[in-house]
Amino acid sequence: MRAELTRERILTAAAHVFAEHGYAAGTTNRIAERARISIGSLYQYFPNKDAILAKLLVRHIDHGTWTQADQLDLSPGSLEATVRTLVRDAIDNHGDDPQLLRIMIEEASFSQELLDTIDRHGKTRVGQVRDLLARHPDVGVRDLDTAAELIVFTVEMNTHKLMADPRAIPVETFENELVDMITRYLRGPARGAPRPGETAEGAPG
Repeated sequence: MRAELTRERILTAAAHVFAEHGYAAGTTNRIAERARISIGSLYQYFPNKDAILAKLLVRHIDHGTWTQADQLDLSPGSLEATVRTLVRDAIDNHGDDPQLLRIMIEEASFSQELLDTIDRHGKTRVGQVRDLLARHPDVGVRDLDTAAELIVFTVEMNTHKLMADPRAIPVETFENELVDMITRYLRGPARGAPRPGETAEGAPG
């Protein structure tokens, strides 16, 4: 228990140090001083600051689990509200400290633990979204598996990019445009519109 508390103190201190000083100047000495432990104690838990940053990213990803997926209204006409919940959840999970997020994206070394966490989180998120699409009456995409992958990738990558530099686009504008784009995609082809390779009458072109 004490060891876990010390590890958390180091991670919390590192998050503050990296955000305040940047990664290059965020030395292990500064982290140890902020955590109020000796540098020797810090090295008992982490071999270097790369390992600390990688662990911060693992923690960030694990905290990004979508907890509202089972509480959504899936009645007809609610698709836009459903998509907005998904997008807003991603924004909220990345809004705490833009500078630290940018450092984690740009500087983190990809340890096996980090790669495994990314893979596990991705599969969980895609599975949640696919289940949601399968149950929503307004969804009209051709392939649910592909749609779930595309949506998760689009939301995650664009949210990371925006929240690492929130001055680029107002968050409200970003949210509205992303919600509109995904909602239109999920509704599928317009009724009566020909599918690729077909004429308007449905015969091969």
